[in-house]
Amino acid sequence: QVHVVESGGGSVQPGESLTLSCAASGRYDSINTMGWYRQVPYQEREMVATITKFGSTNYAASVSGRFTISRDNARNTIELRMSGLKPEDTARYQCSAEVTVSVMSGRAKIPQHFTTWGPGTQVTVSS
Repeated sequence: QVHVVESGGGSVQPGESLTLSCAASGRYDSINTMGWYRQVPYQEREMVATITKFGSTNYAASVSGRFTISRDNARNTIELRMSGLKPEDTARYQCSAEVTVSVMSGRAKIPQHFTTWGPGTQVTVSS
């Protein structure tokens, strides 16, 4: 099993900062990309920021310059440091991990790739 757990959500006022953390654990061969996604009820999930094992990052245009994603490969953890928060940043933030696990098929070891999601943590920005 592979588990992903987020922490750090809360309520803040516009312009303030908040940092989210995510940790992956369990049995797997490797984790490539990890990232943060957010979702508001009745809207589709939105990519916020992603980071590969090698440090390549990608950000949504709406958060570029305000959010920073970082990763600790040794601990399989990522952080999302958010500053200059806006009301439109209000959402449930989920951590994702692209996981590779090996499945035995006869004498062969077959890699399986899938994305694991955490339960999410709520971020509310309001005055």
